[in-house]
Amino acid sequence: MFRAVWSSTQSIIPTAIIKKELKSLSKNMQNLLGSGHPILDRVAKYYVQGDGKHMRPMIVLLMSQAAAIAPKDENWTKIRLGPNTATGYMSKDVNASLSPLAMLQDFNPGLVNLNKDAALNIDKSTVLSTQKRLAEIVEMIHTASLLHDDVIDDADSRRGRMSGNLAFGNKMAVLAGDFLFGRASVSLARLRDPEVVELLSTVIANLVEGEFMQLKNSSADYNSPEFSKETMEYYLQKSYLKTASLISKSCRGAALLGGATREVADAAYNYGKNLGLAFQIVDDLLDFTVTGVELGKPAGADLKLGLATAPVLFAFEKYPELGPMIERQFDQPGDVEKAREYVANSDALTRTRQLAEELSQNAIDAISIFPESEARAGLQDVARKALKRRK
Repeated sequence: MFRAVWSSTQSIIPTAIIKKELKSLSKNMQNLLGSGHPILDRVAKYYVQGDGKHMRPMIVLLMSQAAAIAPKDENWTKIRLGPNTATGYMSKDVNASLSPLAMLQDFNPGLVNLNKDAALNIDKSTVLSTQKRLAEIVEMIHTASLLHDDVIDDADSRRGRMSGNLAFGNKMAVLAGDFLFGRASVSLARLRDPEVVELLSTVIANLVEGEFMQLKNSSADYNSPEFSKETMEYYLQKSYLKTASLISKSCRGAALLGGATREVADAAYNYGKNLGLAFQIVDDLLDFTVTGVELGKPAGADLKLGLATAPVLFAFEKYPELGPMIERQFDQPGDVEKAREYVANSDALTRTRQLAEELSQNAIDAISIFPESEARAGLQDVARKALKRRK
């Protein structure tokens, strides 16, 4: 249980605040992803068993705690949880199917290991069973997108180990990603909250839309090989769809599952949107400033993939000759090297960092309406540390 009042002078370790909830995350995810087919079982769990940072689940769990003491929707217990004579509310069994199991025909041996007792006393815990499951769903969606991204990018490493496409082949990696999306969708439906289902379902579509925007990355997308306001707007929209959509909508979902008012839910969404964009922009910056060993994946890969990220676009504003290179996706000999030189000879890296700082501060400000708590301080610390990531 976190304290209702938190002193800003105290040190913050965000993962320590929700240590108990994070401890069971990987095991629960592996159970949710169990398959009766041994090869699919192995491929689907490949990234889940790795040493991921679990940043997105951590944010969802922290948001759940921070919103727990924020103003509540007066109809929450009646509409979202239902009455209960003993506790005043009825918790949901997030493992219970809505359809007869015989009709689902989805054999998952891992489910037998899950705790079927989903009852949760709100007076004893600040994170509901539905919010814990949402954190697991978010990580499943993110992991599925990594499997697909690595196929698209022809990656050779992920999280310090061989990428899924190299370990199992492109076809199996794509199918495993589809399987993760499917299992995430089933778990999402069992939350029994239409608005949260809608939010997280659109994330999957957003990921695809963002990927298409990134794959095109042509003069048609940027209107012309000349820098304009629309150039950066296109990039930020693509970044929202690919990265920030999942974080922003899961933050809002966590608040709604906890009975938050619309104002609190909106603040949670704005926190996630700004934080997600800051994450992506810092990633773009790191691609120019650190090594592949530090990143845990190949460094300097964006230009080789034909992608014009924030540093390149800021350099483009000063060096118009970058326009034709962006248009042809840096596919001519020397394009990548020239682009890196233009970035180095401009203020592009400084401006990229300034943009990330602005977004990070926006995230911190968004949840200033929440009551002071250890969890709120943890979320604000995550936003600050987004600027200091090295790997």
